Amino acid sequence: MGKKTKKPGKGKEKTVKKTAKAEEKRARRETKKLSPEDDIDAILLSIQKEEAKKKEVHIEENVAAPSPRSNCTLNINPLKDTELILYGGEFYNGNKTFVYGDLYRFDIEKQEWKLISSPNSPPPRSAHQAVAWKNYLYIFGGEFTSPNQERFHHYKDFWMLDLKTNQWEQLNLKGCPSPRSGHRMVLYKHKLIVFGGFYDTLREVRYFNDLYVFDLDQFKWQEIKPRPGAMWPSARSGFQFSVYQDEIFLYGGYSKEISSDKNSSEKGNVHSDMWSLDPRTWEWNKVKKSGMPPGPRAGFSMCVHKRRALLFGGVVDMEVEGDVMMSLFLDELYGFQLDSRRWYPLELRKEKSTTKKLFSIYVAQLKKISEQKCNGDDKANSTEAEELASNDKDEKSEYDEEVCDMESNIDDMSQHMTISMTVDDDGLSSKSDGKNHESSAKLDLPNSDLLEIVKPCGRINSCMVVGRDTLYLYGGMMEVKDQEITLDDLYSLNLSKLDEWKCIIPGSKDESVQMGDAVALIKGGVKNLRRKEKRARIDQIRASLGLSDSQRTPMPGETLRDFYRRTNLYWQMAAHEHTQHTGKELRKDGFDLAEARYRELKPILDELAILEAEQKAEEAEAPETSSRKRGKKKK
Repeated sequence: MGKKTKKPGKGKEKTVKKTAKAEEKRARRETKKLSPEDDIDAILLSIQKEEAKKKEVHIEENVAAPSPRSNCTLNINPLKDTELILYGGEFYNGNKTFVYGDLYRFDIEKQEWKLISSPNSPPPRSAHQAVAWKNYLYIFGGEFTSPNQERFHHYKDFWMLDLKTNQWEQLNLKGCPSPRSGHRMVLYKHKLIVFGGFYDTLREVRYFNDLYVFDLDQFKWQEIKPRPGAMWPSARSGFQFSVYQDEIFLYGGYSKEISSDKNSSEKGNVHSDMWSLDPRTWEWNKVKKSGMPPGPRAGFSMCVHKRRALLFGGVVDMEVEGDVMMSLFLDELYGFQLDSRRWYPLELRKEKSTTKKLFSIYVAQLKKISEQKCNGDDKANSTEAEELASNDKDEKSEYDEEVCDMESNIDDMSQHMTISMTVDDDGLSSKSDGKNHESSAKLDLPNSDLLEIVKPCGRINSCMVVGRDTLYLYGGMMEVKDQEITLDDLYSLNLSKLDEWKCIIPGSKDESVQMGDAVALIKGGVKNLRRKEKRARIDQIRASLGLSDSQRTPMPGETLRDFYRRTNLYWQMAAHEHTQHTGKELRKDGFDLAEARYRELKPILDELAILEAEQKAEEAEAPETSSRKRGKKKK
């Protein structure tokens, strides 16, 4: 979608502020009253002078991990498939933007970084593209942003890195694409294929849908133009390209268009269409969606493993109440079967012990809620909150006998839970066995920090690559409230087992605390929120749950048994993608997946139930408070 995403805020107020800011930037650009930080030509010239001082290749062994960044590139070294090659990217610290031109190599087995410094290196850039072929890495395009994001410089230069010598060479060849970033470049046999992207001309942003081919044998560019009447994708950036045999699939993307209203405001357009390109005839055809495709989103990452393409993350901007907008950063993983052209969510095959871990975390979260000391004695909604801690035992034991005859430790764990929750006007208080003793609220639980399930948080513009049947996910960006956070974590996922994510490099900013899990804006324990915040949080949770396919999302108040009865066909299909089992084994596998998903979302659904109960109690008391105030005024 390009690089910039909308931040949550209030619609009308947000629009006015953004318009004023854009006009201010435009005025500064047109009058050329630039601060030193915005003079891109001077900055790039200074960088070029520093590069000219380099006389030889310098390799620093076992250096610190790269700084946080998004819109960089990550490739598997074709000469060594246990090495990742990281180049470029950008980092926003909340005030300024830093664009990088550094080259790193990461040894997966040793878990060590190397920093490569070479003469005649490309200038810093982000939102570029890089493809590895034989013993070379090819880089095209990208952009450089001034620290204050007032100016942008788009590249059309084409570079080749010799992976044996670490020497760069710029390829100045005729017929190359125009300057751009946000485009995509893929390798098909001995050809590089470039499509789309965007270019900021100061006064407007232009999106492309042109198609270029670079022959790696003949070292020649060729533009492929559409035949009259031929089908062709619309202009866009930030889409994804996937190559399978003699087909190239294009999916999604982002573009802006000028609306026809008086203000001529820009409107963002998130694409969710899919196209197939035949590189033998250069003909495009639209691909019909089948299976269970992901909802529209921007900034997602995609790569190919054998006969399927894998999609992760992305962001959705949505209106939740009136003019209130929010951005939800997704952590969903989808698969697209390239031969059958069918979408499906990729559910991890979590072991039974993982279910126990998830439930342990859930119990620990309820314990924290119960320990919040609040005043008041309104017990009207205590039954609903109490069920959150007690229903699981009966549901699990009853349904295991009926469906899969599964073993579970949840019953034993549930016996330790004797907490009941009371919702009053000020928040939550806890009771245990009818006596309000602080000691009775303690649970005999293992340390939940040790049992936390490893999973990358939702994000956009991250790097994703596959090597040796393992998926690697690096960096990207997300927002928490109004704060933009650039990531530097590295995760891996075994695509043969599809059992669990592994965190190779944790985030440098204690992201687990700041961001929580899947959708950073909505997860976390229930706090004593103000009424306005409470309403916003309820809307956020509802919106987030509504984003996922209803077949993989429990409804509020739905038991595990009812959830599986409603969605068993979906989970059996998802299980069949992994195991190819049939009959009783398939039903058991399907129930395992459904149970893991149910346990994962149960804390959120419970939080929603508690918040709604609190809100209901507050609304019920509001008329009484108003009448008492009116009575005092009359006296």
